[in-house]
Amino acid sequence: MNGEGLTVRDLRVTFDGFTAVDGVDLDIHPGDLRFLIGPNGAGKTTLVDAVTGLVKATGSARFAGQELLGRPVQKIARTGIGRTFQTATVFEELTVLQNLDIAAGAGRGVWTMLRRRKDVPEPVEKALETIGLSALRDRPAGVLAHGQKQWLEIGMLLVQDVRLLLLDEPVAGMSHDERQATGELLQRISEERTVVVIEHDMDFMRSFARSVSVLHSGRMLSEGTVAEVQADARVQEVYLGRATEPAPSAPVASTQEA
Repeated sequence: MNGEGLTVRDLRVTFDGFTAVDGVDLDIHPGDLRFLIGPNGAGKTTLVDAVTGLVKATGSARFAGQELLGRPVQKIARTGIGRTFQTATVFEELTVLQNLDIAAGAGRGVWTMLRRRKDVPEPVEKALETIGLSALRDRPAGVLAHGQKQWLEIGMLLVQDVRLLLLDEPVAGMSHDERQATGELLQRISEERTVVVIEHDMDFMRSFARSVSVLHSGRMLSEGTVAEVQADARVQEVYLGRATEPAPSAPVASTQEA
């Protein structure tokens, strides 16, 4: 197992007097496929922003034996942490292969990375196979389907040997088949790395999460397996407005967005 665990203690993020993350403790073990869920404003993305250095926070967040809080974004990335955002960020005019080559080629000259060459670096070849885009390696990224762009962005993290992937709504806007393929991709990746997914698609979460953390109003509400979280009366109350009737098949109303 090449993955690393993430340990968060008493994490707090405050914006102009508003506490967005309020004393969160979180343990994500190596090789986990953890889903972070919660209603709008729960603090999910802000928590990830704090871990990756995009917002200031107090408390502690440790990965690979190193404290992350207070470090610049670039130094946090060098510890082996990578993230995606809700909209895929790829170089649309360049090919799939060139996108991966650039991501893998820190320190190499631009022309070296962009030229067509016979030998593809092994990490790039492996990433192409993992994300299922080998047959499209010479296609411009801009013409890829929505789901394929997301897979390419994940591939760009893989070639950087990221060991903790933080993915923000990776299946938003995807078709059913794309969601299924993405879930299977995340399962493959988590065999060697640790994956954290911010998600609002509860069917997707139920199908692929190994563990679940539920945030509410900046605090940790519930943690456990999918079954344990769904059976938690506090989760049912937050999502459905009541705690008297269990809802094992659907902890979240279909209209709920976070």
